[in-house]
Amino acid sequence: MLAKTRSFSFFGITGHDIEIETDINNGLPAFEIVGLADTAVKESKERVRSAIRNCGFEFPIRRITVNLAPAFIKKEGSSFDLPIAVGILSATGQISIENAEVAGYIGELALDGAVRRVNGVLPMALRARASGLETLFVPAENINEAAVVEGVAAYPVRSLGELIDHICGRGNIARVAIDARGLLSEGARAELDFNDVRGQQRAKRVLEITASGGHHCIMIGPPGSGKTMLAKRIPSILPRLSYDESVEITMIHSVAGMLPPGVSLMSARPFRNPLTSASAASLTGGGKVPKPGEISLAHNGVLFLDELPEFGPSVLDALRQPLEDGVVTVSRVASKITYPARAMFVCAANPCKCGYYRDGRRACACTDADIKKYFGRINGPLIDRIDIQLEVRAQDYDELYGDKPARGARVDRAAGEPSSAIRARVEYARSQQEKRYAGLKIRTNAQLEGRLLDKYCELDNGSRALMRAAFERMALSARAYGKILKVARTIADLEGAGPISEKHLAEAISYRCLDRGQA
Repeated sequence: MLAKTRSFSFFGITGHDIEIETDINNGLPAFEIVGLADTAVKESKERVRSAIRNCGFEFPIRRITVNLAPAFIKKEGSSFDLPIAVGILSATGQISIENAEVAGYIGELALDGAVRRVNGVLPMALRARASGLETLFVPAENINEAAVVEGVAAYPVRSLGELIDHICGRGNIARVAIDARGLLSEGARAELDFNDVRGQQRAKRVLEITASGGHHCIMIGPPGSGKTMLAKRIPSILPRLSYDESVEITMIHSVAGMLPPGVSLMSARPFRNPLTSASAASLTGGGKVPKPGEISLAHNGVLFLDELPEFGPSVLDALRQPLEDGVVTVSRVASKITYPARAMFVCAANPCKCGYYRDGRRACACTDADIKKYFGRINGPLIDRIDIQLEVRAQDYDELYGDKPARGARVDRAAGEPSSAIRARVEYARSQQEKRYAGLKIRTNAQLEGRLLDKYCELDNGSRALMRAAFERMALSARAYGKILKVARTIADLEGAGPISEKHLAEAISYRCLDRGQA
């Protein structure tokens, strides 16, 4: 007898329809799974066999053939266990499935019939909705992912026996629905706030510009100057996530198996801070079954590399193209997977190996050759792709604590500006960009290229003269020229100004310390 059930797989972050055909005939007992299945799928034979028996059902001692269609799509993982088991029980007449064409099943089976969580449920649930499915049964641990997809009734399944009782009318699994947009409207509270930062007004101004335009930034300064502290607070001033942005982030974390338990949608912008020992594959993605790397996990958020010169040359080279294109492609012999990688790239570096070059308070132990060699680890093409280059100075006592108080007087450490106030200005600048680029495939000034750059970053005669002087004196590349224009556009947006003025351009040029040779 032949039975058909529906399930899904994912490739990258894109879901695919999979039809599971189960045919049971007389003949020598056998259990075959065909349809370009990997080892994990083929191992489901033993899991399904034990789960069916341990749930009190009869496993047929006949010839069983399971086809996963279409055959040209590679099937990976253990998520097909549940639909295969349902197909076998249906083909043997032990259960009767009504409207099988509008119900889908996802889940891994334990030997005792329990249903375990799997990765990638959100992209599969989105594909189920696009395919017209009305009902989707998923592991109870994954229900929050599936329940946020509007238009599909999601049911949490804890065991094969519970699912069969529901199908046969002997029990009832309650549908779960989650108002995802309502969750996002509440927003996520940032644990770190800029009101903890005293002094460093120039650095805070630069990070506000960085967040407003989605720019890449490098901070160069001695140890203890606050580079890492500042970077960790950037998510607190970024605009709140839209529904589409949240879905993109959640899908990436879902397929990577990194979605926190019980989370429906990621409501906070990601902040990824890999170690200096990270490999190129861990940053861009890879593995036998390619998974998203750090730059994709930071999509719509921040990728922070501390001690940038300490990363390997191959790692820094691998970042160049994703930073430019906003996507990363992982190539394998049989396929290519593309993951989104539109993250703000923020990095920090000491000015030399000992860290005290140009510090003014401590003597630098490095020679000129040492300094050149240290910064030579960062290749020119990568630096050229960074919009803002900021020199962070060490703070003095008065910046941290103010004037010396009288004896016995209480020290009043005035808090800095809170992140909420900075975020309000950032959101205003982003709203300017949304209006300007409505109907285009870009969201921020950092994404401007080609003719759009010429159109929206037009300079008057005075600004052109200033740009020419800076271009020649600092030996800028064409890419650096474009970066300066984009930053100037963002500075103008923060002020609510229309065209770029000389003041905006001059400030943007001042944020190119490496081109000026000052670090």
